[in-house]
Amino acid sequence: MMSVIPKLASSLKRRDEIPNQELARQIAARKDQQAVQELVDHLSHKSKDIQNDCIKVLYEIGAVNPSLIARHAQSFIALLDHKNNRLQWGGMTALHCITPENPRLVAAALDKILAAANMGSVITKDYAVNILIALCALQQYETKIFPLLVEQLLNSPSNQLPMYAEKAMPIINDKNKTVFIKALTSRLNDIEKDTKRKRVEAVIRKVSSK
Repeated sequence: MMSVIPKLASSLKRRDEIPNQELARQIAARKDQQAVQELVDHLSHKSKDIQNDCIKVLYEIGAVNPSLIARHAQSFIALLDHKNNRLQWGGMTALHCITPENPRLVAAALDKILAAANMGSVITKDYAVNILIALCALQQYETKIFPLLVEQLLNSPSNQLPMYAEKAMPIINDKNKTVFIKALTSRLNDIEKDTKRKRVEAVIRKVSSK
């Protein structure tokens, strides 16, 4: 079995992500579990560039075929407090990919996920919110997880709020609509940019007329 490490962008002395994206597509098409395992093993490589490339390839595989990376959920959870920020938000991105595949395991790690979101970068927070939305889409988690999503909406940076509101729209229903609208309305004065405020107002209007 040939190693996939020589095909990573940094191994090829490339500064763009195209080799990593192509490698992910090849591994996903072949359903190559050995290659996935090799990438996971190299998340602890001494080279930061190799680490970064491996997590990129892993979540790109997850975007195409989440079942291929789902068994490595614990490895991604372990990255959430990594001092390499790229691995931290990459781990969160991978967890988002596998949430529909293994919601129970992801839901069990929510304390760590939300702690990382509150301490981490904007991208880390973005994908944590995406995970909450993905869990809310599943009936068995909706009641328990929705209040956590609302908490994120109430405390999120005003710049990110329009995107979070728009992404949450598909999971809004008659049961949770009132709380959702109330949370968004309470944030309108925090949003300085007119264009962003209008996006949140548009979400409120659409949800109100559902």
